[in-house]
Amino acid sequence: MSDRADHFRELTQSVSAGLATWRASTPDVMKNFHDLGRSATSDGVLDRKTKELIALAPSVASRCDPYIGFHMQTLVKLGVTRQEIDETLGVTTCMGGGPSLMYAANAIAAFNEFSRAPAA
Repeated sequence: MSDRADHFRELTQSVSAGLATWRASTPDVMKNFHDLGRSATSDGVLDRKTKELIALAPSVASRCDPYIGFHMQTLVKLGVTRQEIDETLGVTTCMGGGPSLMYAANAIAAFNEFSRAPAA
């Protein structure tokens, strides 16, 4: 985990930029994947924030910093609280063991980063 102040902002921007060329060469694949994500996380019986918390769990369990960043960025925009993050990470650690516990620290760092104003 980087100690740079904007690690997750930079990471999500870099991944998005990197996928832009693939999006240009495989527009149907990327559109369909985007549509699946939008459909899966839209409000239904479960609200969008709950669905994003669910999505955060496998992001942490699979040790995927880019997805931790993308889901945390969305969660902060949706008004997630630190307690909601902590409880989600507790369940994630219960299910994923030690590796999930170690990546829970990255999720907390992402929460802290996206909860503050971007660096000037």
